[in-house]
Amino acid sequence: MKPAYHKPGRPLLRLLIASSLMSVLPVQANDQQEINRLKALIEELDQRIRVLDRKQEIAAEEAAARQKSVAVVSASDKGFGIKSADGNFEYKLRGLAQFDYRQFDGSGPASSVFDGFLARRIRPTFEGTVHGKYGFRFTPEFAESGDGSATSGVAQNKARVIDAYLDVRHNPEASIRIGKFKPFVGLERLQSGSDIKFIERSYVSNNILPNRDLGISLYGEVADKKVNYALGLFNGVRDGGENFTSQDENQAKDFAARIFSTPFAGTDSALAGLGVGLAGTWSNSSKNSLSSFRTPGQAYNFFSYASATTADGKRNRLSPQAYYYAGPLGVIAEYAVVDQAVRSGTTAGSLKNDAWQVAASWLLTGEDASFRGVKPYSPFKPGADGGWGAVELLARYQENRLDDKASLYADTAKGYATAARTWGVGLNWYLNESSRVAVNYDLTSFDNVKTGSVLKGDIERFLVARYQLAF
Repeated sequence: MKPAYHKPGRPLLRLLIASSLMSVLPVQANDQQEINRLKALIEELDQRIRVLDRKQEIAAEEAAARQKSVAVVSASDKGFGIKSADGNFEYKLRGLAQFDYRQFDGSGPASSVFDGFLARRIRPTFEGTVHGKYGFRFTPEFAESGDGSATSGVAQNKARVIDAYLDVRHNPEASIRIGKFKPFVGLERLQSGSDIKFIERSYVSNNILPNRDLGISLYGEVADKKVNYALGLFNGVRDGGENFTSQDENQAKDFAARIFSTPFAGTDSALAGLGVGLAGTWSNSSKNSLSSFRTPGQAYNFFSYASATTADGKRNRLSPQAYYYAGPLGVIAEYAVVDQAVRSGTTAGSLKNDAWQVAASWLLTGEDASFRGVKPYSPFKPGADGGWGAVELLARYQENRLDDKASLYADTAKGYATAARTWGVGLNWYLNESSRVAVNYDLTSFDNVKTGSVLKGDIERFLVARYQLAF
């Protein structure tokens, strides 16, 4: 039981009352009976004050107890949410909407693509925490065409699940994630779709490394949060592919591992913004279909395997990766190679395909660049007192090269090339942390072109503009 609490002013108040009563009866000051009566009156008043103090104390305790049980409702650029007073239960609603206008020119696949508007991503996200240590995330996709499968066409428009996973986070040094999510492999892929600098990811992300998969991963931060690691076991996906929330199609599984370090983080070194890492996947898949290799516009492929060609054994990927951020400068560099055993009828072999990119960004308005996005110093607001937001320039070079033997397994009717090289430039205008306008231009040339119904030349020019809202 708590000890009785008395406000500092109460003893002084009682003394003043006693002095006042004594002063108004000077004649009876020596009368013992009158003194006793006054003492009794003082004691009665003191008891009443104590009762009043206790009532106030009880009222304060009840108010504090009510405060502990009142949930906190929030609304900000980080989303909308509700959290229990003790912080152990939390629910958030976030969202991402991206609307593009795309224009294709050139003699490559672009000659078969229509210009126009596209809802690139429409993704509400529901995420939260229960009992303080257990997290969840669920993200459906309502944009684009098809369901993400190899046979999807423009006539389809199916909603699908992008992320659906659970986290067990008892210790930041060793957490567990299970469900459908991005394997901890590709550096650019691990950036949110709202934070990537260019409108479309590179060949490394889209054509070589896994997109999303079903599985389980152990991950964490060690060495004073300067080293991130992850180990995972997954159903396995095609190069650049995405898995569904259904039963696996074979017994083979992918093992994934990644280690990434920011050795100078938190110091005054010029290398404080440097991060370097290495990731890879290893599996043995047979009779699986193989991915095609997309152009930067993501509308058509510059190389497709013939329908009779399937995976026929090992599929090993390796990806060294790095980024560097210093003031308004940001640089990301990534390489990925896949060694895939294939078979077409009686013809079998192993193909080694790779891709790499180097991308740089510079914030003209002076904000600090980062892996997680940009916060303008002065958000855009019309009027004399308003700001202009943040403006960022972009430049990127990327390549995707196929094995010299890949032509033996190509879909010759569609036409193909064995390499694609792309120069890209862009401009981002961040109105605020949630709203962005972007324009990108990519010029792609193809090597060793064999023309067909899809690939009809050796050049693709891709111009795209986007408005994005993310919260």
